[in-house]
Amino acid sequence: MKEKRALTQEIARRYRRTGKKEKRMILNEFTRTTGYNRKYAIHLLANWGKKRIQMIDGKPVQFVVGKLKKRKKGRGTVIYDEPVQKAIRRLWEFFDYMCGKRLAVLIRMNLTLLLQDPELSIDTSVKDKLLTISPATIDRILKPERKKLTLKSRSKTKPGTLLKKHIPIRTYFDWDERKAGFFELDTVGHDGGSTSGEYCFTLNATDVYSGWVELRSLRNRGHRWVKDEIELIHEGLPFPLLGVDSDNGGEFINKLLWGYCTENDIVFTRSRSYRKNDNCFVEQKNDLAVRRTVGYYRFDTQEEYEALKEVYIHLCPLLNFFYPSFRLIEKVRNGSHVKKVYDDPKTPYVRLLESPDLEKKHKEKLKQRMKKIHIVKQKRLVDQAVAQLLRLYEEKKQNNLSFDEKKEISYG
Repeated sequence: MKEKRALTQEIARRYRRTGKKEKRMILNEFTRTTGYNRKYAIHLLANWGKKRIQMIDGKPVQFVVGKLKKRKKGRGTVIYDEPVQKAIRRLWEFFDYMCGKRLAVLIRMNLTLLLQDPELSIDTSVKDKLLTISPATIDRILKPERKKLTLKSRSKTKPGTLLKKHIPIRTYFDWDERKAGFFELDTVGHDGGSTSGEYCFTLNATDVYSGWVELRSLRNRGHRWVKDEIELIHEGLPFPLLGVDSDNGGEFINKLLWGYCTENDIVFTRSRSYRKNDNCFVEQKNDLAVRRTVGYYRFDTQEEYEALKEVYIHLCPLLNFFYPSFRLIEKVRNGSHVKKVYDDPKTPYVRLLESPDLEKKHKEKLKQRMKKIHIVKQKRLVDQAVAQLLRLYEEKKQNNLSFDEKKEISYG
């Protein structure tokens, strides 16, 4: 339509200046180009740009042919007003900046407790709106506030050459991923960008079926420490540990861990070399659970190690019982295009309760644990533990400054 209007404006000037013969030629070409009816085209070219008066509902209305009337912007009724938006922003910041689809589920599951907390100061008048607001609307409200971190850490994986022949490579169909108890393992380094010296690590164990995550701090990646922490995870899980799958790092591919898994009838497999997506479930949690909580700082002292351990003591129950997550249920490849289908966001706790393969006694154990946890109090414990960890990091940083650097800061 814009092209037709521009063409009409240009031809109308020439049409009105020419004689009868030329007008016929212009009109023939114009109707072939635009597809207009001939009578309509004559009227349009003869009157384009001229003022005309027409009676509409008994009243004379003046207009210019070809000049579009400016449309007034529609102002619909605002349903989710400023109090709702303020509450959404406050909850988004409090619960670690999760996406709208996950945040909507969290709000609906825990709204009563959230309204009771005085520090969150959410007005009870917005309760019904928070229960009905859609994930897409939440994301639109949060769009101006959302800023994504782009920092990435370098890989710390060093290949373990021993026992590779004894530990089978896990393929897509080796595990029945519809059962709880099969965990992917990985370590996350807290080196702050420099791999020199000794520094802390995080051991991440993620259940493929439910998304249940267990995080443990490590003083280093010694075989003994990794094996001991996996043993503690095994003993503390509210459901059986059926299998573990790791990358080819030397902290996992060793006799200690292999012997422990063999003795306890735990299936031990490994991923293919240089195929990061083989361990996609645990890699996702490395970002969502570890990096977004403690960042990319360097932790290398005993005090920081103890503080990191305290963070994970409080963080794991929050992630497992209250934070919803997505789970990939289908992946279909059509040529170069891959279509991924996810289930509705649910907490690992809910997925385990819905599992038909988990025994009743394990579900009862989960319910007993759930009763002891309050979502807001648990989140505040996490925030306090993270604040203590960062406080220790800043103190260490100040103590490591030279005399001249301290002097420059004090006078700067």
